[in-house]
Amino acid sequence: MSTSTLTRGPDLTTWDPEDPQKWDARFAWRTLAVTTFNLTLAFAIWYLVSAIAPRLNTVGFDLSDAQLYWLVALPGLAGGLLRIVYMFLPAVLGTKTLVGGTATLMVLPVIGWVLVVQDPQTPYWVLLALAFAVGIGGGAFSGFMPSTSYFFPRRLAGTALGLQAGLGNFGVSLVQFLTPWVIGFSLFGTVMITPQRTADGGTLWLHNAALVLVPWVVLGVVLSARYLRRVPVRANVREQLDIFRDKHTWIMTAVYLMTFGAFSGFAAQLALIIRSEYGSFADAPDPLKYAFLGPLIGSLVRAGLGPLCDRFGGAIWTLISGIGMTISTAVTLMFLEPTDVRQFDGFLVGMLAIFFFAGMGNAGTFKQMPMIFPKRQAGGVIGWTASIAAFGPFLVGVALTAMAPRTFFIGAAVYFAFCTVLTWRYYARPGAPNPS
Repeated sequence: MSTSTLTRGPDLTTWDPEDPQKWDARFAWRTLAVTTFNLTLAFAIWYLVSAIAPRLNTVGFDLSDAQLYWLVALPGLAGGLLRIVYMFLPAVLGTKTLVGGTATLMVLPVIGWVLVVQDPQTPYWVLLALAFAVGIGGGAFSGFMPSTSYFFPRRLAGTALGLQAGLGNFGVSLVQFLTPWVIGFSLFGTVMITPQRTADGGTLWLHNAALVLVPWVVLGVVLSARYLRRVPVRANVREQLDIFRDKHTWIMTAVYLMTFGAFSGFAAQLALIIRSEYGSFADAPDPLKYAFLGPLIGSLVRAGLGPLCDRFGGAIWTLISGIGMTISTAVTLMFLEPTDVRQFDGFLVGMLAIFFFAGMGNAGTFKQMPMIFPKRQAGGVIGWTASIAAFGPFLVGVALTAMAPRTFFIGAAVYFAFCTVLTWRYYARPGAPNPS
């Protein structure tokens, strides 16, 4: 076999994952690896602002709590809107163009953030524009995931999509974990970039939060160009709109808004919630030391649960997820509006439990959709549900500017309970019309 054949993979003109004679497992898993690498970076870029925002005032910016909430919320709005566009692109552009083109575009807002954090006089509208621009990282999910579904048979859909989504979600905790570390020193020998001065006379290299991502994004562009190809699944936009005539599209949208909407929303806003609720105490916890834990837990659960979803079906795990999220949210309520900083431990445990069960539900739903819908429709439904759930950071951010966190958490618990009932009624109970 020639080197060219090894690089490009099999003949895809008759590609059919359900037929072992027309499916190449090695090529499918290699494609998954490259797209997952890019998706992890996409999520890191999508949540870049959530890692930077809590430190902006430290380096000389003068932003109110409401302005910070909006700044962190805007990538969620952009991600949701762009996902509605991305959901139609896999069958139109193909995997190679879609993934490689997205990776190329992501370089631009990252460089923008490297520049603006160095100048506290940067107008707020510029910060908002760059916050919106990183939403392309969130939008990518609705293109990458349906595209991946074209490469695997249904029996492996839970494992493949669970791995891609889980490791992709890991980008959230990655950027939130790296940021407190990399802003403490000069990176890549960039001594010519002056560090930012803090109010207490210290220094921070806050621009490093974005700068550290640049070489990896460039690598993603190169890997996409070299190893990715498209499979012969094609459909125009009009042909993909028939998913909206199926009621299960709307039910799964509501359920996925519960799981990923909560995951993405709380991941974006957790640092600011900690700062708002516990920041007034003398020995207040550092939000950035804890913000990455929830997304990390949710991502690992989502990635690890895929094989169990393939074995037992996704609906049962989505049901357990809904029950767990409802109870965890109710528990977390008891530690809001604290009177003692020691209540933070209870708050953190409650939040981490929400992320744990949200990750479980994310895995369960992505096993359900390829089982409920035909392959051509499944990609569109995955893209659409992901589009709506991507509004999570925006919805949570706006809600927290309009109401007290306690009121918001009560509403969230009620919604989670409602979606749990839907899951039981249509998918998980004995004799359910669509067991999945």
